[in-house]
Amino acid sequence: MAKKSKANREKAGKKRKVSLSKETVLRTAIQFANQHGIESLSMRKLGELLGVEAMSLYNHVSSKDAILDGIVDIVAGEIELPELDGDWKNSMRRRAVSAHNVLMRHPWATMLIVSRPNVGPAMLRYVDATIGCLVEAGFSYAMADHAWNAIDSYVYGFTLQKLNFPFQPDEYAEVAKAYLPQIPADEYPYLNGMSQEMISGHHDGLHELQFGLDLILDGLERLQRGQ
Repeated sequence: MAKKSKANREKAGKKRKVSLSKETVLRTAIQFANQHGIESLSMRKLGELLGVEAMSLYNHVSSKDAILDGIVDIVAGEIELPELDGDWKNSMRRRAVSAHNVLMRHPWATMLIVSRPNVGPAMLRYVDATIGCLVEAGFSYAMADHAWNAIDSYVYGFTLQKLNFPFQPDEYAEVAKAYLPQIPADEYPYLNGMSQEMISGHHDGLHELQFGLDLILDGLERLQRGQ
């Protein structure tokens, strides 16, 4: 019986190895990172999830860095590409909102995008379409570069702040009330006033991506008209 069980395990293991692919490895890595964080991802843990030895993964990916490159590119492929003709502001707004939503689904991805060279095909298409949308709208290449980096800096920063903010929205009023003794009105009049607004319910303290995004896009439109 033991020999039969061992044979069955070996057979199952061989079958799983045959079905293993680069796509499977990368998709599994994304699922793991979404649940446990990118810092916890290792070749050993990934191998365990796939039911293979870590060394078997190297038949499909050359290194952990290759996995990081691959999963970032998959995430980039989920972001809506801006159209090359039509309403450039609407296209860039939709792109920014899509990027934020995708990055919220993959909380580990923003830091990888901003801290590594990302040259996968999906990322290259994403950047090329972004530049193309702005250039076709009349921006010079230099101004297009400034424009999409200004938008992305805002989106990445907004996303990271939302992911890492220490309080939930329904806690804001209570937190403001708890910290109020530390910000007396005679020393910090405006911060105290803002806190009072939140405590009373006149201001909910919620920040919307759209607010800052529209400020940036409206400013870029003025620059575009003045070129």
